[in-house]
Amino acid sequence: MSGLLQTKEAFRDLVQRLGTAPVIANYGPEEPETLAHAFSDIEESLRKFLDEQLPKLADSSVQGEALEDLLLDIREEFRHVLYHLHDPEFFRVLEPTHEWLTLSSEKK
Repeated sequence: MSGLLQTKEAFRDLVQRLGTAPVIANYGPEEPETLAHAFSDIEESLRKFLDEQLPKLADSSVQGEALEDLLLDIREEFRHVLYHLHDPEFFRVLEPTHEWLTLSSEKK
């Protein structure tokens, strides 16, 4: 899967630039890389949703078990995005608890 932050060079450049931003550097020496990793994984997850999963969801022929599997895959992709919104300290102001990262019991 290609993307803007998926090459080593783009990733390293972003880490370096984030390290020069006081709003990020104030969180410590590991925060620039943590945040760059979050951006990279969020990009990958959103591309997967937009390029693969959403077209399938819009396809009226996807029904039954295939639709259910797709919905579960989408939920997992979104959980992954939420994880990366919480992992960097910079984003923790968005949601101050860990409770939303866990799946509650499934409704039957």
